[in-house]
Amino acid sequence: MVHVPDRDLLTIGAFAARARLSAKALRLYDRLGLLPPAHVDEATGYRYYRVGQVERARLVAMLRQLDMPLARIAEVVAAGDGPTAAGLLGAYWADVEARVAGQRTLAEYLRGRLSGRSSEMYQRFAVETVDVPGQVVISETRHVLAGELPAWIGAALGRLESAARECGGATAPPFVVYHSEVSMESDGPAEACVPVADEAAARAWAERHGRVRGTKVRVEPAQRLARTRITKAQVAHPQIMTAFEAVEEWIAREGLEQAGPCREVYFADWDSAGAEDPVCDVAFPVS
Repeated sequence: MVHVPDRDLLTIGAFAARARLSAKALRLYDRLGLLPPAHVDEATGYRYYRVGQVERARLVAMLRQLDMPLARIAEVVAAGDGPTAAGLLGAYWADVEARVAGQRTLAEYLRGRLSGRSSEMYQRFAVETVDVPGQVVISETRHVLAGELPAWIGAALGRLESAARECGGATAPPFVVYHSEVSMESDGPAEACVPVADEAAARAWAERHGRVRGTKVRVEPAQRLARTRITKAQVAHPQIMTAFEAVEEWIAREGLEQAGPCREVYFADWDSAGAEDPVCDVAFPVS
């Protein structure tokens, strides 16, 4: 017969029945630090729980059903009931919905490719050429995976646009050059660039900053770009991949040659733009 040390305590079996969980799950939650028992008998090792822990046990179980990582479950549980815990859950679920939306879009993109509808997808993008004069640029280069790319682009261009004030000011929209593929497995590198007016001031700026964040100054020669304009919504992966492929297909069809790495030119204010507003040119240097 099991001796219960306190009338307010429940054996693990009785507590599991009340919480509608298995004893195995309770042991796991204890091991993970999410729901330690109220008392552990030193002689027998038996676990005991209080009735007041039932709701916490059920909360942990339901959060697990949402595939919430253990660290985030611990944050929600530690916050207790109230707006803080609700906010933590809301933030997690927003991340889930964003991830699922991206996966849904990727699945649609892959269905289009696998069903042979690539040409139909490419027709949605109008491609043109534009001549760009030579320009001095200040830049940051980094090896970065696709999942880290949006945050890095925003931060890097923000730093460079601020630095441009020391270099005579920006003279053209900022852009990002992909010197090699950036994906979930390949990390580029990518180079964030801001064209500036004063080359001497730019080189002095680069000298002061040394090799911090891979900063440098270089001169881009005059070149012709084949480009297509896309909206803020289309910048998301994998929609933007369709835009790149549409430009590549157009270049081949027109008998042109790619003359350098592809790039994204951000000509609009990102924060104030709506989902359907044009914000970016996807482009390749051509000859």
